[in-house]
Amino acid sequence: MPDAEKIDAPVVITGLAAGGDGVGRLADGCVVFVPFSVPGDQLRIRVVERRKRFARGEIEEILEPGEARTEPRCAVFGECGGCAWQHLEHQAQLAAKAQIIADSIGRIAGLALPGEVILTPSPSAYGYRARTRVLVEGGRVGYRKKHSHRLCAISTCPILTPELDALLAEIAKGPPLADGEWELCSAGGRVRSVRLSEHAGDRFSLDVGPDRVAFSAGVFAQSNGLLIETLVEHVLAAAGRGGQLLELFCGTGLFTLGLARNFDVVVAIESSASAVADLRANLRAAGRDNVEVVEGRVEEVLATRDPHRPAVVVLDPPRPGLAPSAIERLVALEAGRIVYLSCDPATLARDLGILSDHGYVLQRVECIDLFPQTPHIETLVTLEADPAVSDASVLLGREAPVGGRLSKPRPAACPTAPARTVETVHIPSLPGTRRAGCSASTRVEPPADPSPGHAVFSTSKDRATAVCSRPGRVSCCRAPASGSPRLP
Repeated sequence: MPDAEKIDAPVVITGLAAGGDGVGRLADGCVVFVPFSVPGDQLRIRVVERRKRFARGEIEEILEPGEARTEPRCAVFGECGGCAWQHLEHQAQLAAKAQIIADSIGRIAGLALPGEVILTPSPSAYGYRARTRVLVEGGRVGYRKKHSHRLCAISTCPILTPELDALLAEIAKGPPLADGEWELCSAGGRVRSVRLSEHAGDRFSLDVGPDRVAFSAGVFAQSNGLLIETLVEHVLAAAGRGGQLLELFCGTGLFTLGLARNFDVVVAIESSASAVADLRANLRAAGRDNVEVVEGRVEEVLATRDPHRPAVVVLDPPRPGLAPSAIERLVALEAGRIVYLSCDPATLARDLGILSDHGYVLQRVECIDLFPQTPHIETLVTLEADPAVSDASVLLGREAPVGGRLSKPRPAACPTAPARTVETVHIPSLPGTRRAGCSASTRVEPPADPSPGHAVFSTSKDRATAVCSRPGRVSCCRAPASGSPRLP
């Protein structure tokens, strides 16, 4: 890395980026990302990395602190790779997370929010984490250092529940002889510590509303003990009640048990064998016999079997979001509602853009504050199927695309357009204003004086373009003129 470049001119931090760094501009206009800064800070920094479109800096001196700056509670804050926002007031953290969600959905998906991002804060900004993993190494216990595999030794952690923090202090006084990664859990006054490489067979259980959910060591489980019941309530409320529900990435059954009470049939898909074993055990203990559990990768299961046409799909994917093949199969199911729980606003926004192009309308966006003192963001989104896609397909006389609302071609409402001409027909939706689903080279603008709703189908010698307007957006796609263009 080249030598650091000291910047004499003060840098003012104007916002927070996804990932947690403060954002400002250098004197030459270059965007600079500065860790451990807050909006309103006036800083003297040094630039440690320059790229074509941005730079990264480190704080040399805080000339004037921003109003939201506060004192961290942790003695190793800034060295430990865990929390990155203890220097930021909790209310400012919540506002920043809501803004990051809104910016991601607007910038990546190109969608307008249906309203403000709903904020569900953690009951406490500290003492909330009921599950964690620590590293034991050479008689010391701790987390990994920031951007490093080296150990940051600790004996206390302020974001842990009091019971778990006491267990950590006890372990730090007399560290286990066996080095490695250990999982610590607390629930209802009970605690457990287990070395992950031992794969202990006993399950640790917690009560979530009327349900008891047990999970094995190393299996994914939500960690905010103060907010987990609220999270489940909100997911169940978003899903509603009905006949058949499909749950993707179901894990050990945190949501499955409640969903099985509200739906006649639940099909639950999970790839982790350990999580599937826990799920089956939880279902047996709860006496639930209306859940079909399918072990396998979501994209592979959806490609090889037809889970019929569910009324609702609930999904909680890992950080990368949905695989392209999985989202293609998802929209083909024609579910009336999709409830999407995400831990990454960027991949969520990417998937929302695709779902919107296939006729789903964003209804509700909620930020659930599972991880105070960190920039990690949990977002719960509800989408509903948009019948306008079906209407456009009927009027254009084309078979609906994957995710459309038709399964068979219908008679055209207008004749086939001759070469290089355009036919416009009415559909019951408002005119859109945004292109989506095509590259800049195929940009299509709505008419200067559009009707209350319109669909356009045009052909040339070798290409065909279909444009369908829906409230708040215009979508387009291209296909060989000899084939049927897919309406987004």
